Amino acid sequence: MDRFQYLLLMGLCLAITLPLEFVLRARVYRRPRRLLAAMWLPVALFTVWDIVAIAREHWRYSPRYTTGWLLPFDLPVEELAFFLVIPVCGLLSLEAVRWGLSRLGAPRGRGGGSSPR
Repeated sequence: MDRFQYLLLMGLCLAITLPLEFVLRARVYRRPRRLLAAMWLPVALFTVWDIVAIAREHWRYSPRYTTGWLLPFDLPVEELAFFLVIPVCGLLSLEAVRWGLSRLGAPRGRGGGSSPR
């Protein structure tokens, strides 16, 4: 069971934040093109970073807590799952907070305040 801990943790992160999509109307999964646009570059960069670090032996992953399932270039499947799951959970949380603040009448600008007109 230890070897599935990393993947189980990623699954729990998704399960815990999934209600935000429906209860607090985060609308992250309902806008897949926007989600892909937000995620493709960070996922690509961090994946390349990890592959380089693994190849240079800067770091390694514990066989005790990972499945041993490797993607090309010896990237553990858990690491790619991390790069996909954690940003989705973050986006769900951000959009849920934005929706909640809008219900309270707070301004929705990028800078956190309203701009003078």
